[in-house]
Amino acid sequence: MSTLLLDASTILAAFDSDDELHEAAQAILADPDVTLATLDLARYEVANVAVRAWRDPTKVSPLLAAIDRISDDGGVKLSTTTLLASAAEIAEQHMLSVYDAAYVAAASQAGATLVSCDTRDLIDNGLARSPADVSGGGLPAPGGDDGENLVP
Repeated sequence: MSTLLLDASTILAAFDSDDELHEAAQAILADPDVTLATLDLARYEVANVAVRAWRDPTKVSPLLAAIDRISDDGGVKLSTTTLLASAAEIAEQHMLSVYDAAYVAAASQAGATLVSCDTRDLIDNGLARSPADVSGGGLPAPGGDDGENLVP
């Protein structure tokens, strides 16, 4: 399977048991046969959601640890000038935020499939796939205590 580039919403869903895509997002993070990547922007986004939306700063460290493990897998792509210039064009073309467009640009540059929980802006516009669409059967159960999984 090719590399999956996860946006922040997918990483957050893996940590939010109330999210309808929680199990699918966890399954992706737990799958040892999939190469995962993300964008450096994800660190800021997940920390912001943990503190501002969830009002639970204790979730920041586990979220960032998951991103560190992704970094050791497919990598954390840097928001370079080239990437952000491409993101600006994509944002204008698709009426997206530059934040969302940066994930689209990063996936394109990496030759990866973008995985997002953002149905309205990314999935419905054919720019990303839902975690439910890429976490097929035969995946291991999420979690585990061996420290090797990428899930909480």
